[in-house]
Amino acid sequence: MLAGQPILILKEGTRRERGREAMENNIAAAVAIADAVKTTLGPKGMDKMLVDSMGDVVITNDGVTILKEIDVEHPAAKMMVEVAKTQDEAVGDGTTTAVVLAGELLKNARSLLDQKIHPVTIIEGYKMAADKALEFLNEIATPISRDNMEMLKRIAMTAMTGKQSAPYREYLAELAVKAVLSIVEEVNGKIVADIDNVKVEKKVGGSVKDTEFIDGIVIDKERVHPGMPKVVRNAKIALINAPLEVKKTEFDAEIQITDPEQIKKFLESEEMLIKDMVEKIKAVGANVVFCQKGIDDLAQHYLAKAGIYAVRRVKKSDMEKLAKATGARIVTKLEDLSPEDLGEAEVVEERKIGEDNMTFVIGAKNKKAVSILIRGGTEHVVDEIERSMHDALSVVAAAIEDQKITPGGGATAVELAMKLRDYAARVGGREQMAIEAFADALESIPKILALNGGLDPIDVLIRLRTLHKEDKRTYGVSFKSEDGVGDMFEEGVVEPLRVPRQEIVSAVEAATMILRIDDVIAAKPLEKGKEGKEGGVPETETESSEF
Repeated sequence: MLAGQPILILKEGTRRERGREAMENNIAAAVAIADAVKTTLGPKGMDKMLVDSMGDVVITNDGVTILKEIDVEHPAAKMMVEVAKTQDEAVGDGTTTAVVLAGELLKNARSLLDQKIHPVTIIEGYKMAADKALEFLNEIATPISRDNMEMLKRIAMTAMTGKQSAPYREYLAELAVKAVLSIVEEVNGKIVADIDNVKVEKKVGGSVKDTEFIDGIVIDKERVHPGMPKVVRNAKIALINAPLEVKKTEFDAEIQITDPEQIKKFLESEEMLIKDMVEKIKAVGANVVFCQKGIDDLAQHYLAKAGIYAVRRVKKSDMEKLAKATGARIVTKLEDLSPEDLGEAEVVEERKIGEDNMTFVIGAKNKKAVSILIRGGTEHVVDEIERSMHDALSVVAAAIEDQKITPGGGATAVELAMKLRDYAARVGGREQMAIEAFADALESIPKILALNGGLDPIDVLIRLRTLHKEDKRTYGVSFKSEDGVGDMFEEGVVEPLRVPRQEIVSAVEAATMILRIDDVIAAKPLEKGKEGKEGGVPETETESSEF
């Protein structure tokens, strides 16, 4: 105030929250997101049905899918969604655990704030705890051989537990392991398993048991002409990123024709251009063509006449996988096509899958790109199986690259919590309380697993603490034993070291970032009538679920 006049620094309508109020609101929003996915955690977790503004339905218990689908408005809640996305991109599994852990860290931080502990002290304690937890993780991880098929299969099955795919997880896990082992490469002396080289194609129809591994590439396209051969053996494959049609001029052109003979010559010249294109393909010895652009009707006719199998408008990602699998080179100018650019495969054939025809490239020369064709009774089932398969492929690839695994079922969390409490006592000071709060947050994982499975979380946690003090570090929450605890290695509940490592890193970074915020300045939302004009959301667009 200056001589009774208010000084306006911010634009009219701007909302500002400061100090403890801002912190409370941010923590509440983040915890609300964590609570939304908490019930999906573990083998007995429940599913969520998500309906968007268009009426499309998604049924899943995959943490990242749930958080991507809901329309989150609060900025702190958006940070929690980012945690799930980061976890999914880095490892492919453990998305729900990462979000739940971040939520518990913030919940425990709220209790420390109530005790007048400064946010910076809490952040420092959390960072110390995270660094030590990662150190302990390396100590408790068990090395495995990448040739240990049985253990890799168990890792894949663990990632699928509690999902729609659970009844078929053994069969699907076998396919996932087979696929990842097919694409393993050694790059600069380092083992690399890039799951982008596994093409997952889905088609509604049949049952989940009809899902199959294909030693090659499946393209969801049919041959462009019925006169083309359905099966080509000893295929010589050309990959062309250019249209097999007469080019249209980039500028408007006008041709004056005074004689009917001129029309005939004009059409004949077009025909000759297309014929030359096909002759060029035929001359280099190609009998299969995958074209990223269009193929003219006349070109289709000549290709069919030459006995060449052709597919048009193939996706760029599919072209790259075909290049990797067959050893072909993608050509952008047809004139440059040579016999050296061709790839090889044992068979290229068109098969009817459900209602559609698909192209199968089997027995490719390089074999560093393979496919999994997912089947299922409904679209929702097929989508959920695809998500499960993504998780399984990701964890198997991580296990092969790192060659280290940890027990699941909350066993790792309990062991880390126990070690962190011992460490906290040595640290002392106010940071000790933050490290202990971190240990409590880790122990929330087995508690939620037990709660979601109908067990008493307190009883289960007490039993686990007792067993871990007796150095039984692989014991976690089990739904096979009467007392709710069991040896995770014996039960085959294992995950690659990368999963818990990334969970801790992502959760701590999100929690500490939210704790650092003590001032929220929010601009006035756009008015409905002006939204479309000012670059906002158009009036016609409706909002889906909000947090």
